[in-house]
Amino acid sequence: MNIRRPAVAGQFYPGDAHRLVNEIKRLVNPNLSKQKAIGIVSPHAGYMYSGQVAGITFSSIEIPETAIILGPNHTGYGHEASIMDEGTWVMPMGDVEIDNELARSILENSDVIQPDTLAHQAEHSLEVQIPFIQYLQPKIKIVPIVIGGFGFPLCHSVAKDIASGIKSQNKDVLIVASTDLSHYVSQSTANQKDMKVIEKIEALDAKGLLDMVANERISMCGFMPVATMILAAKELGAKQARLIKYMTSGDVTGDYGHVVGYAGLIVN
Repeated sequence: MNIRRPAVAGQFYPGDAHRLVNEIKRLVNPNLSKQKAIGIVSPHAGYMYSGQVAGITFSSIEIPETAIILGPNHTGYGHEASIMDEGTWVMPMGDVEIDNELARSILENSDVIQPDTLAHQAEHSLEVQIPFIQYLQPKIKIVPIVIGGFGFPLCHSVAKDIASGIKSQNKDVLIVASTDLSHYVSQSTANQKDMKVIEKIEALDAKGLLDMVANERISMCGFMPVATMILAAKELGAKQARLIKYMTSGDVTGDYGHVVGYAGLIVN
């Protein structure tokens, strides 16, 4: 049994369960009307910076009992697409089990996704999503996938495997793509470049998103997970995407010279 312990509890979010619950309560809105979603985009910075965006995004959807969480590989460890196909994530608010049946269905015919724990050990991009999901859906099981490779063919292959795995299980699954947008640029530059990214996501244009990030040199860390989520969601019937909230770290700190952008979007 693989046990994955928190890497950034006490740094990106409170490591104490009581304090974490209070923080999540402050960031979510239980009064929002909830819609069914196939996928979402959610940021993964410290909660003081991006928690407002993540909170309102998760508050706007019905969260099923299984979520696939896709994140970029910040550490460089592991394979180009690394899945944990069994085990438990130990979190401050309680343990979260991996949905091993869905994970193995995704792996069954995959040429690129590999069972791997190394890529997950110190990676924060998936971990910071879990407390929000866990608070709003206590029965949650997860399938964590870290994407470390690049290029549209990899996105397409992983997306096909995810969609095929979900179809074979015949149950509701949420696909969470974890990303921040522009990094350490001015507020005006972030707004300009991030809106171009958001337009591509709203158009469900995965290839266009990858091309935009490359051509415009946009420092978006999770473009591969987002493009993969878009392709999988379209395979599962998604027709539209909608921006829920956009802000930057400057809106929190008052430093508009070097900001990081955050966006929450719903795909359905």
